[in-house]
Amino acid sequence: MKQITFAPRNHLLTNTNTWTPDSQWLVFDVRPSGASFTGETIERVNIHTGEVEVIYRASQGAHVGVVTVHPKSEKYVFIHGPENPDETWHYDFHHRRGVIAEGGKVSNLDAMDITAPYTPGALRGGSHVHVFSPNGERGSFTYNDHVMHQLDPALDLRNVGVAAPFGPVNVQKQHPREYSGSHWCVLVSKTTPTPQPGSDEINRAYEEGWVGNHALAFIGDTLSPKGEKVPELFIVELPQDEASWKSAGDAPLSGTETTLPAPLGAL
Repeated sequence: MKQITFAPRNHLLTNTNTWTPDSQWLVFDVRPSGASFTGETIERVNIHTGEVEVIYRASQGAHVGVVTVHPKSEKYVFIHGPENPDETWHYDFHHRRGVIAEGGKVSNLDAMDITAPYTPGALRGGSHVHVFSPNGERGSFTYNDHVMHQLDPALDLRNVGVAAPFGPVNVQKQHPREYSGSHWCVLVSKTTPTPQPGSDEINRAYEEGWVGNHALAFIGDTLSPKGEKVPELFIVELPQDEASWKSAGDAPLSGTETTLPAPLGAL
């Protein structure tokens, strides 16, 4: 065991996928603490030489953090807060996005459309902790919804989503905070603010992890028959063809002003 960073600041590793594919570098962010999203750079350190490189530097008042690496190429994905934050739009669970840095270029992973009617394949809020599948074709994330938050913060429930390589998703940008993205993004969990006690209904989905390339395991909060919170382990099998990824479930795929997006086959 040896220390490889010495700068008088924090060096935070995400809890998964922090090694580059050649096993020579570790990626990290520089938030003062895990609870403070104020880091401005995404960096990596060579485990043999201690050399530190800046992969990405945020600008326009934005902050970045929670970086993971693609399993097969030098492609980095991380959380990006809003540029030019103000009183009405600043970093929050429902105001953040996934960004991919590769070869010196940066692109949005997920699109966001908060103007009805919403764009299929776009999110309506903030994505968080983006992790590539083992084959690198898809990415998982947790999610909070701006539209539901505006309706009632109690309806903005944490969910699990997947970014699939069926983009780009282009948004008309009728709101200054909307943006397009490279991947087709959908939710793969289904939550309710009032789970039936003793059932498998959940009001929160989180801590997801890949099971191979076509399934995700995650924790879902259920209620016991007595109404006590009981975290349980769930698994969702994911579609393998583009048509299934783009099929709606029991509500519109892109969501409505009063409902979350509902893809076909969501748990």
